[in-house]
Amino acid sequence: MNEHLEAQLKRFHEFKHMGLALDMTRGKPSSEQLDLANGMLDCLSSGDYRAEDGTDCRNYGGFDGIPEAARLFAAFLGVGPKELLVGGNSSLAFMHDCVARCYLHSNADSDVAWRELPAVKFLCPSPGYDRHFFVCENLGIQMVTVDVTEDGVDMDQVEALVADDPAVKGIWIVPKYSNPTGYSCSSETVRRLATMKTAAPDFRIFWDDAYGHHHLGAGEDQVDNILAACKAAGNPNRPFLFGSTSKVSFAGSGIALFGASEPNVAWMRYHGTRRSIGPDKLNQLRHVRFFGDIGGLRAHMDKHAAILGPKFAKVDEVLHEELGGGDWATWTKPKGGYFISVDTRDGLAKRVVALAAECGVKLTPAGNTFPYGKDPRDRNIRIAPSLPPVNELELATRIFATCVKIATLEQELAG
Repeated sequence: MNEHLEAQLKRFHEFKHMGLALDMTRGKPSSEQLDLANGMLDCLSSGDYRAEDGTDCRNYGGFDGIPEAARLFAAFLGVGPKELLVGGNSSLAFMHDCVARCYLHSNADSDVAWRELPAVKFLCPSPGYDRHFFVCENLGIQMVTVDVTEDGVDMDQVEALVADDPAVKGIWIVPKYSNPTGYSCSSETVRRLATMKTAAPDFRIFWDDAYGHHHLGAGEDQVDNILAACKAAGNPNRPFLFGSTSKVSFAGSGIALFGASEPNVAWMRYHGTRRSIGPDKLNQLRHVRFFGDIGGLRAHMDKHAAILGPKFAKVDEVLHEELGGGDWATWTKPKGGYFISVDTRDGLAKRVVALAAECGVKLTPAGNTFPYGKDPRDRNIRIAPSLPPVNELELATRIFATCVKIATLEQELAG
């Protein structure tokens, strides 16, 4: 056996016998982060339940959201108050509903429901967010992979695909600190998305701004306003914007946001009021009382950055220490978001994830960052540093690096 492989296997077995259970599968906030919003649990008194317009937040109604929440979260998402719906706790539910309503009922730019067409396709920048792909797969929408770049997405590929094929109805975009690469859309990418010619008149950009305020404390990326860009290009109905406070306040009790042109908001309201009598307005009121305004919310995000920044720095430090100076792997170093994207050599990601699991380190399944769970090069692995404390994170990253070395040396020996 190769002496380098033997040394790594010895280390691997030492880790394995430690009986660890470390979870790096998803971008869950840590308890320390959740504690930052504990004041939200008691910021309302028994007599404080009315919105500024007198609405009794305990009762039904108010589908659009209470006025003060609309002001706060319009600034959060970068739209006007009339271009926003403030909903329940899940932006993913908003996304699923948007796709399903286009599929079942058509939309503001077409009288034809997508289900009546011979085929419906979505462009899926990859590596990307698995739950976007699950929405398409659940509705039988064909997914077409396009490459992620440091500017967000390969626009040459996108423009070529949308120009000639009317079956291409949408694209998923995480514009800032994307999942999992951490890349952000450049101004040129935003411009081209807004102005490109599409064969489908009702083509939609599903703009999932999940990490727009989630910086790590060492400067922030700036992303142009997609709705403003589309309006200027004469395509005001093209983008659907989504956001939430799921990783701002409480992950399971946040507020979801839908932003779009006023015709799109009217379309969403029409169908939404057939599904729900209204959102949790008390939760909206709690958020407004706790944050106050967008300045208060941004100050709160600085506290998140103080917790997350050192974790991301530790992962990067250990990866450099363990895998730097060779061609074991490459990885991203984002300024924000919740993930680090690692590319091994081709054909090794599944093996690395399986080896890590043997040592008690749970990672996102290899392939999940691509449509249908199939990474064509079997190389991408998503690391989520947010949940474990720094000492566990350092250990988990060293185990991960050991598994990368073992898989790489095995492949070399196999010829």
